[in-house]
Amino acid sequence: MNLKAILLGACSAAVLAGMAHAETLTIATVNNGDMVRMQKLTDDFTKANPDIQLQWVTLEENVLRERVTTDVATKGGQYDIMTIGTYEVPIWAKQGWLLPLDNLGADYDVDDLLPAIRSGLTMDGKLYAAPFYGESSMVMYRKDLMEKAGLKMPDAPTWDFIADAARKMTDRSAGINGICLRGKAGWGENIAFLTATSNAFGARWFDENWKPQFDQPEWKKTLDFYVQLMKDAGPPGASSNGFNENLALFQQGKCGMWIDATVAASFVTDPKSSTVADKVGFALAPDTGLGKRGNWLWAWNLAIPAGTQKAAAAEKFVSWATSKHYLDLVAEKEGWANVPPGTRTSLYKNENYLKAAPFAKMTLDSINAADPKNPSVKPVPYVGVQFVAIPEFQGLGTTVGQLFSAALAGQMSVDDALAQAQGVASREMQRGGYMK
Repeated sequence: MNLKAILLGACSAAVLAGMAHAETLTIATVNNGDMVRMQKLTDDFTKANPDIQLQWVTLEENVLRERVTTDVATKGGQYDIMTIGTYEVPIWAKQGWLLPLDNLGADYDVDDLLPAIRSGLTMDGKLYAAPFYGESSMVMYRKDLMEKAGLKMPDAPTWDFIADAARKMTDRSAGINGICLRGKAGWGENIAFLTATSNAFGARWFDENWKPQFDQPEWKKTLDFYVQLMKDAGPPGASSNGFNENLALFQQGKCGMWIDATVAASFVTDPKSSTVADKVGFALAPDTGLGKRGNWLWAWNLAIPAGTQKAAAAEKFVSWATSKHYLDLVAEKEGWANVPPGTRTSLYKNENYLKAAPFAKMTLDSINAADPKNPSVKPVPYVGVQFVAIPEFQGLGTTVGQLFSAALAGQMSVDDALAQAQGVASREMQRGGYMK
């Protein structure tokens, strides 16, 4: 064998050995736009870490939650990195299901994370998940349709104004719905929206003794208002619409208003994907004059389950995807307006971002205004604006979500939905030992 053949053989062996030692990280994530964008940009990570390969499992919200919950609870080890929300992090960390993020790197700058977001991901002084993007909720509306209706959107509207505007902006013959709101069943879908909305109406899930409150007039008023508004001014088939479905409707010019996550702002104002990009205005989530607005607080985060065998490699990826470097990378490739919002203080001091993102101030104001410890008008025994931070809420919220979605679809009355929600919640609270 000649020298050239020997050298080629040695090189091939080295490449194969390198491939054999490469670790493959399996990452479970949600099919939202920012996560889809991240997957397209991971060459930046793999070039810097050739010994790490990435395998993606991208799922719809409700399916993602079900799969990762099962895997983390059994320490199944199916995923090395999970995309989870603010609800899961403290509960799962307390159960010992997540690894603390102790080695994010010297230049990560944990102290730059927004305090409102960071506090929900921290237990006993340790960070158990890193925020990929943070959000509150707000009103996104068509300025042209508002003007056509002879109205002017206040910076801080009431629900009465929103309802009146929605009905006036509706033009069925032109395919325009005055308002698009979540109707798809799920504790993180319609229940997130309706729980936050109910806070503004003075409702709450439980009183101070953990007695469910669906038999109280505040919940009846909330659900009646929502169902009637959607009947008068919402899109057909609204009980099947979650975040992504309503985003598509708004981008297609079929919604006068949409009240949902602040993270949607970059998508509805992106001329590449939105037909109404230059016509969108923003306002705070509505209130009813009782002192609470329906603006939630949430972050989609990357966390490392205790069942992984690849913790060091997983933490490298988590650090990369939630770093300042990643924000700069998105800005370079996609423009500053498309940078994942709501995680870092420095982003909201960056003139390039503020100039490119007309929604930046409203997003930050909404995040900072959310009050998870005092979410409703009356006192509550739980933490959480659009969820209740107890382990039982995931199953309970989904069941109640199915009932409320059925009421929206006209398959049962509002009164029946509330009565059944009261029964289910009472049984769950008694079973869990909450009610005295």
